[in-house]
Amino acid sequence: MPPIAPSIPPDTPLSKLPNFDPRVVPVFAVDSHLPAVARAQLVPAAVRQRFALPPAWQPEVWAEPRFTDRRPAAAAVLVPIVMRERPMVLLTERATHLATHSGQVAFPGGKCDPTDVDAADTALREATEEIGLDRALAEVIGHMPTYLTGTMFTITPVVALVRPDYRLRLNAGEVADAFEVPLEFLMNPAHHRRHAIEFSGVRREWFSMPYMDDGTERFIWGATAAMLRNFYRFLAA
Repeated sequence: MPPIAPSIPPDTPLSKLPNFDPRVVPVFAVDSHLPAVARAQLVPAAVRQRFALPPAWQPEVWAEPRFTDRRPAAAAVLVPIVMRERPMVLLTERATHLATHSGQVAFPGGKCDPTDVDAADTALREATEEIGLDRALAEVIGHMPTYLTGTMFTITPVVALVRPDYRLRLNAGEVADAFEVPLEFLMNPAHHRRHAIEFSGVRREWFSMPYMDDGTERFIWGATAAMLRNFYRFLAA
């Protein structure tokens, strides 16, 4: 599916931190020594089976150093695997005016509402509100461990298989763009780059997984890359 809105310009800041752009922080390692998840393990039936009979495993990254004193807030994101012949992951670029994580590549999702039944309900509701994804086209197959962001959101990633005939309606107040990335690309550690920087006396490390999409770089990093890294560990275990 082609992008439905113009991508964020490459000079747009991807962080609210002053004088910080994750795209220019040096890479200190690339995990090309780790095996990629086999293509046969990435088809919908295999992913569904992995959640039905999960292996013994541990997530690699749990939390980020905190940037704020605010109390943690529960949130959920949808990890939508589009069931094409070559499975794809549907991602968004957040609008640049948002207070947190503006301009960043993200999964559809947000804070849990008191009326939400559970994390899956939150993730599906937010995906409908942000990108117009019909929840009837998404089959929730499992959850990943929670991830705590530096902005103090405790995020539950909800994995779903999405029918490829979906149609989106982007909420321009929240989302600048939506696009797909091959699951095979994201589950290959040769594309997982490690960055580190000292900021306010704290060493901060993160992954990035830049993806070239018809000449546009989709810079996947931070919490989204961390949750994808954990998904890699889950499928590779």
